[in-house]
Amino acid sequence: MGRDLSFLLPEIVVAVTAMLMIVAEMGRAARLVLAIGLAGLAVATLLTLPVLHAGTTVFSGTYRIDTISGWAKLILLPGTAAALLMARAEIAGRAREGSLYALVVLVTLGALMLSGAGDVMVVVLGVVLTGLGSFALVAFLRDDAGTEAAMKYLVFGAVTGAVMIYGLSFWFGGSGSTLLSDLGRLRGQPLVLVTGLAGLIVGLGYKAAFVPFHFWAPDAYQGAPVSIAAYLSVITKTAAFFALAQALRDLPREAGWPFALAVISAATMTWGYLAALVQTNLVRLLAYSSVAQSGYLLMGVVALGASPAAVPGIVVFAAAYVAMNLGAFAVVMVVGRELRDLDGLGRTHPVLAIALVVFLLSLTGIPPLFGFVGKLYLFTAAINAGFLWLAVIGILNSVLSLAVYLRLVVPMGREPAGALAAMSAPFLLRGVIAAALMATLGLGILAALLPG
Repeated sequence: MGRDLSFLLPEIVVAVTAMLMIVAEMGRAARLVLAIGLAGLAVATLLTLPVLHAGTTVFSGTYRIDTISGWAKLILLPGTAAALLMARAEIAGRAREGSLYALVVLVTLGALMLSGAGDVMVVVLGVVLTGLGSFALVAFLRDDAGTEAAMKYLVFGAVTGAVMIYGLSFWFGGSGSTLLSDLGRLRGQPLVLVTGLAGLIVGLGYKAAFVPFHFWAPDAYQGAPVSIAAYLSVITKTAAFFALAQALRDLPREAGWPFALAVISAATMTWGYLAALVQTNLVRLLAYSSVAQSGYLLMGVVALGASPAAVPGIVVFAAAYVAMNLGAFAVVMVVGRELRDLDGLGRTHPVLAIALVVFLLSLTGIPPLFGFVGKLYLFTAAINAGFLWLAVIGILNSVLSLAVYLRLVVPMGREPAGALAAMSAPFLLRGVIAAALMATLGLGILAALLPG
């Protein structure tokens, strides 16, 4: 028991942090709640370093301490801290401010559980914990748009969650175990394997927002505070991909699941960018952009077990995605939610405009930015796994993404609006944008050192 708990110290610290935040919120001390959250996330991040490459499991194999779960913590915990700072800049002084901070950390705890899942029951628990908190976060503003978005999110989540649990029960029946490491026993049981896989894809596909389970995302992002939209677009999404990787790495490839996921990957990146082309609301545009990025992350999952670049590809692109997407959303928080709000940004606030351009170019995959390195890993993994056609579709969609992101760049050179000329970025947002910019620029060079 002591050994297992020692490996779980980061998760324990996050859980204790969330409880302390709830206690502090009882006294309506929002700043204290935020301080506790940031301190707890920092401590948990540091405690992850000694066990980063442990390569073991705890509690009879139900939770994994490995490369995927280790790097997930180093990606998700700092990303959550940045989201908390963004939330502070957006909702400071509102009622229930501290409650939002506590909910964010609780959702991140669920995301960590998904990332280290070694048992189907841990997957279910992670989906439930991330879902319940996310529904409340989307509805935080208590306006019509937020309430409608949260209801759609809740109903869709409840249905997909039920389907996932039903499908995973077949895996338990076929293998006689809930452990993901025992999924090899499903060889020779194609119907059981496919039924369970379908349930998993529905449950985690909804969380990761890939086609055709993405319908909730644009409405949820638009109805939520922008900081929460940014948080949901990176933390719960990447956690779902880590959970998918944990499950499918033990599933026999002979069942044909890589091809099915490759088709979903191609459809997701294509539809995401096509839908983004017609958006005038920046939050909805970035929502569809995040759908497209899910298609790229899925390429790494497709290559699991067939390419040594698969896990590094998922890790590196996930890290890049968190940095550049949070940075883009932070700029939107400063400028405004509509495309017309970008008019003249390059003339009145050139540093802010340059930062947004860097984030968008990284999302496109332009070298030497972090996003390019992540996509290079993913394309290599897909080709090594025999999916050259998927890599070609990914490259073509990267070209299509230029049309999407240029729609944000062009208005920045126009005549500025009066409101934009008087705009100033809050200190916390400037810090988040600067950190995201340094990660997007600097880690592109150092990315080869990231995955072990």
